[in-house]
Amino acid sequence: MKEKEIGKITHYYGKIGVAIVELKAGLKVGDRIKIGNEEEGKEEEVGSMQIDHKDVKKAKKGDVVCIKVGEHPKDNAPVYLLE
Repeated sequence: MKEKEIGKITHYYGKIGVAIVELKAGLKVGDRIKIGNEEEGKEEEVGSMQIDHKDVKKAKKGDVVCIKVGEHPKDNAPVYLLE
């Protein structure tokens, strides 16, 4: 499976389990992503995504999105799209 870096984590809200991701490439609901480096990365499926507190199905390069995540990611952790 190929990995393409598409962004980085800029913040995590622990009480609600969501991460803020600054995108360098497009992302859509249903995509498989990996958060973190090769050794410690956690794979997840994007189940929902928001921009400015509004649900969206896809986002483009330059967008800052909020996604629900299973575990606490480190700030500045890379986000990879699994293809």
